[in-house]
Amino acid sequence: MKTIFNLALIVSTVGLLLNCAQYNPHLTSTPGGSVWKFLPDYIPAPREFADNPVTPEKVELGRRLFYEKKLSGNGQMACAGCHIQKKAFADGLTVPAGTTGQLHPRNSMSLVNLAFVPVLTWGNPLMRRLHTQALVPIFGENPVELGLTGNENQFLEQMRSDADYLRLYKIAFPDHTDKVTMETTVLALEAFQRSLFSFNSAADKFEHGNTSALSESAKRGLNLFFSEKMECFHCHGGINFTSSIDTALHAEPEIDFSNNGLYNVDGNGAYPTGNTGIHEVTGRAADMGKFKAPTLRNIEVSAPYMHDGSIATLEAVVEHYARGGTLTPSGPKAGDGATNPFKSSFVAGFSATTQEKEDLVNYLKSLTDCDFLTNKNFSNPFPEGHANNNNSSLNQLEITHPCYENP
Repeated sequence: MKTIFNLALIVSTVGLLLNCAQYNPHLTSTPGGSVWKFLPDYIPAPREFADNPVTPEKVELGRRLFYEKKLSGNGQMACAGCHIQKKAFADGLTVPAGTTGQLHPRNSMSLVNLAFVPVLTWGNPLMRRLHTQALVPIFGENPVELGLTGNENQFLEQMRSDADYLRLYKIAFPDHTDKVTMETTVLALEAFQRSLFSFNSAADKFEHGNTSALSESAKRGLNLFFSEKMECFHCHGGINFTSSIDTALHAEPEIDFSNNGLYNVDGNGAYPTGNTGIHEVTGRAADMGKFKAPTLRNIEVSAPYMHDGSIATLEAVVEHYARGGTLTPSGPKAGDGATNPFKSSFVAGFSATTQEKEDLVNYLKSLTDCDFLTNKNFSNPFPEGHANNNNSSLNQLEITHPCYENP
């Protein structure tokens, strides 16, 4: 069959791909087999891709590959190293470190309801498909994340020589002549990530009839969240609590990037060098500091916040928006984000009592979905003690959320 990408070209030009790729989605509106059966009736099916329909077989292979450390150049890190289920597939760090220890400039995004997400990274409007995005952490060299460049043939031979993996590749890709390739690997990773659904939070239950699902404080917070006073819902609305959304019912994806007044380092709207959002791709001055509004689902467990992990708590996030932007008094990032000329008009600041701010935070916490954070279908499939399930830093996460009172 026709391949989706030329691996050698992709490996040598990952940066070019990020900046110059053309969007060619090959879309259909056919639901993805039995995988979508886990969606609530009130959630529309995701848009399907004709070149990679999601199947349970691909999802299971993708799950194993997501936790597979052989996918890194030194065999020490998997995708799950920066995307931990208990953290809503974020990692709890300001910025992550790759397999060589090199730091990434941006905070690890949570992986929630990706089947409905039309743009995948903080600041690249061209990154639309998960199988393409996967090539960046696998092969990217600035920064190095998984660092597989130069070792991809060794990885594929390891997959072919493993009877379990070979069986999974064969049943996941029966129509591919060569079953075990980097192409089928990233297609399986795409399928697994598109299966990560989260629609069973207390807020969801309240929205659909369980009036006791929210505390009185969270109910007040809900009203504040959707009020013109606080304006939260403009950038964090819809089924995924974000302004970028796509489903099988959409004629075209809704895509949005905005500047939320986090920085203003020169007084003229500049963001720190090397972290300027979609401006890095478009070059347009008006795009300075524009980043994707992330989903707020499971936001309680995915701290720290913002594209650079610079805000530690939900309470501090609320203070940022109440002020209308962050004031950085000194240092290389000094400036008043509230006066950033490129800031979204929705980040205008607001007055709120201490109780109102607490109510808003409690509503945000009601978006935590314990089922998602503990769902075995998303968890590490390898037995404890296996090379792919012995990362003490992951196994010893200190999380005191009620989801884990009885692990």
